[in-house]
Formats: sequence, C-alpha cells, structure tokens
Amino acid sequence: MSLRLGDIAPNFQAKTSMGDIDFYEYIGDSWAVLFSHPADYTPVCTTELGRTATLQDEFAKRNVKVIALSVDPLDSHEGWIKDINETQNVEVNFPLIADENKEVAIAYDMIHPNASEKTTVRSLFIIGPDKKIKLIISYPASTGRNFTEILRVIDSLQLTAYHSVATPADWKDGEDVVVLPAIKTEDIPAKFPKGFTEVKPYLRMTPQPNK
Repeated sequence: MSLRLGDIAPNFQAKTSMGDIDFYEYIGDSWAVLFSHPADYTPVCTTELGRTATLQDEFAKRNVKVIALSVDPLDSHEGWIKDINETQNVEVNFPLIADENKEVAIAYDMIHPNASEKTTVRSLFIIGPDKKIKLIISYPASTGRNFTEILRVIDSLQLTAYHSVATPADWKDGEDVVVLPAIKTEDIPAKFPKGFTEVKPYLRMTPQPNK
C-alpha cells in the first residue's frame, strides 16, 4: 500500500554507513528527511549527497536529521562516500542506509515498476517528531533535487504546525502568511497582534508570527 500524507512513517532497523540504527530512535524528538537513491555511484545523486552535507548546519538549525538510502551494500556505500567527499569537497556526516533486501524501499513504496523493477525511485519524505509523514516528493532520475525548496518546505511545515497560518505561493521564511479560514476576522487582532490585511474575506494576510 502506498504511503500518504498523515500516515505514520514505518519504523525499521537497518545497517548504515554510521552503524546500525532503529529509525524511530534515530529521529527521537526531531524532524527527519529520508531520501532514496537508485544506486551508488550515480552522478546526480553524488551531487545531491554532497549538497546535503554542505547544508548540515541548516538542517541542524531546524532540528532536522537527514538519512539517505540506496539498495547497494555497505562496502559500496563506503567507497561512494569517499568519492562524494572528494568530488564535492565535503564530509558526509549523516547515515546512508544499505537496503540490500529492499525492506525499507518496499515499506516506503520507493520501487515503482514502471520506472525500475530493481532500484528505488528518488523519493523524499519529511517526517515530523510525531512520526507522521508531512511531505512526499518523487523525482525522476534525470532531475536533481532542489534543496532550497526542501528547506523552504521544512520552514513552512514547522511554522504551520505551531501557528494557525498557511504559507502562500512562493513563500519564503520571513514573508507574510495566510490566516487560516477557521479563524474569524474579529478574532485575528487578539491572535495576531502584528496586524493583518483583509484582501478578501477568505484571504487575510499577517506578518509571520514567529519572527
């Protein structure tokens, strides 16, 4: 069965480039990004893992733990990580799951037969501290992930999880947000003391409340 937004992310135990893990224990009280790669030594994924390594401080600032997956074995991962560190001028310091039996890939519906019967598509899951799936994106093999967008989505998910707002199109951290329709206009001043603009009765904008 395919996973959907709001589903509980399946727990698993796995061997990784940083030792054996229990996924739930690894997440703890943090948010998590779990993303897959079709195979080791693939060029686009090499750049993606390198980019992830350069953004580790950004993920940590957001209380996000990153973990990647490939269906190749651990010794292959170790060689690939050396290549990533060399070619991308980074130090990969997050786990890369060795999912040889495809147990995690199957649990997370990462194998799409019309794309490949043997390797994972390039899926990305954002998982909250409640272990629920907050976002799913699948990329084709030819298109590298946009990590600026991934960080932007994390900012939106974390903001909207704790405040009664939504984020509009192309929103970036620090910009005005949308007041949820469930809040009556007359109740907005008490809840959002920075003020608001009523564009339409159903479209009310307010400065980002946590800034």
